[in-house]
Amino acid sequence: MATKIWAHRGASGYAPENTIPAFKLAVEQGADGVELDVHMSSDGKLMVIHDETVDRTSNGSGRVVDMTCQELKRLDFSNGMEGYENVRIPTLREVYGLLKNTNLTINVEVKCDVVIYYGIWDHLIALEREMGMQGRIIYSSFNHYVLLKIRELDPEAKIGLLYSEALVDPWVYAKYVGANALHPHYLAALNCPGMLEGCRKAGVDVHPWTANDPQVMRELVEAGVAAIITNYPNLALQAAGR
Repeated sequence: MATKIWAHRGASGYAPENTIPAFKLAVEQGADGVELDVHMSSDGKLMVIHDETVDRTSNGSGRVVDMTCQELKRLDFSNGMEGYENVRIPTLREVYGLLKNTNLTINVEVKCDVVIYYGIWDHLIALEREMGMQGRIIYSSFNHYVLLKIRELDPEAKIGLLYSEALVDPWVYAKYVGANALHPHYLAALNCPGMLEGCRKAGVDVHPWTANDPQVMRELVEAGVAAIITNYPNLALQAAGR
C-alpha cells in the first residue's frame, strides 16, 4: 500500500500552523490527510492549537484553558508569516466543516500533557458523531490514558500512540492497549532494529513525525510506513513519486 502524506498542523511550512489557510493549502497540495492539535477553552470549546499558551503563535499571551473561545478568536495567529494577517484560531468544528467534503484523514492530537482537560474525550466523540466524521478520524496523544478513555466511549475509534523514544518492541505495547497505529518520531521509526518489520507483522500501522527532509521522506517511503507526517506535503508527495 502506498505511503500516505499527512500535513503536520496543515501545510505549516508555508502557512500559519493549525489555521484554516494551512489546512486549505494542504488540500490544494494534494495531501492525503492533516494532523492537528486540540486544547479546550475555558468555555469548553475544542480549539485547534499546539501549545498550552497562545504566546508563540499569536499576538496575545496566556493559557488556552484560561480564555473563552471568543477571547481566543480576537487574537491574530498569522505568526508573522509573510502574506498572512488577521488569521484566527479555528475550532475543531470549523476544521471538520472545511474538510468534511474531502477524502482527507484527520489526525487529531489530543493535548493532555501539561494541562489535563478532563472530559475532552466526551466532546471529541460527540463532535465526530454530530459532524458525521466517523471513520475519518484517528486520535493520537502522548497521554495514552486519554486514548483509552476515547476507546471506552467508542470501541471503533482509531487511536495512535505518540512517542519519541527508542522503544523495544513497541508493537507489543500497541497490541496490548489495542492501538491501531504507532506515531513515533521519524528517527525512532528508522533507527530502531526490527521496528518496522515487527509492526508490519503485528498489523500495526506506523505514522512517523515530523519528516521535513526529502531524503528522510524517501527513506520512510522505501521502508513502507503507512503515512508520513510533514510540514511540507508537496515535497513529501514528490518523495513518494506522486
